[in-house]
Amino acid sequence: MHTMIYDSDAFSVFQLDWAREADSVPEAASNQGGFEIVDKFARKEIFLEGHVADGFRARVRSLMEGSPSTEDIDEFLDGFSALSRLNLHAH
Repeated sequence: MHTMIYDSDAFSVFQLDWAREADSVPEAASNQGGFEIVDKFARKEIFLEGHVADGFRARVRSLMEGSPSTEDIDEFLDGFSALSRLNLHAH
């Protein structure tokens, strides 16, 4: 399941959640997921999971405490765009 959690002219951010089979992992680890950040201008995407996704989530919470503007959020996300190796192609 994916949920859009942010959308601007420059970026979209999706939270991705999926469940693993209960037999293959401990109960505490049965829900896994991450974040997909799409840089619309650069036509790139990045997927964050594991500890990186946890850090991203914590940084977003901290950012949101300050009532940021769209420009503030886009600037924050731009730092992650540099990590992208995938170019998006329109079909």
